[in-house]
Amino acid sequence: MPEQKDRDPSSRASRASRDAEGAGGGAGGEVDWEAERRRRRARFLRELAEARALRDRVQPRRAKAARLRHAMRMRTFRW
Repeated sequence: MPEQKDRDPSSRASRASRDAEGAGGGAGGEVDWEAERRRRRARFLRELAEARALRDRVQPRRAKAARLRHAMRMRTFRW
């Protein structure tokens, strides 16, 4: 399992560089904000997938039932 303390060092580096620039970031501020949002979203999705995997390992019966329900939904879905 990956180290929990330091998952995304790039977000910390961008935060430090943003603090160094000050409040008036100029024209590049919007791009930095988008990149930071994408990094936070990616980290959130990674943690969500990790939590789901943990739940599936801890509760295998519930995970199996969920897989079967999903398979049934996919079989009955019409394109």
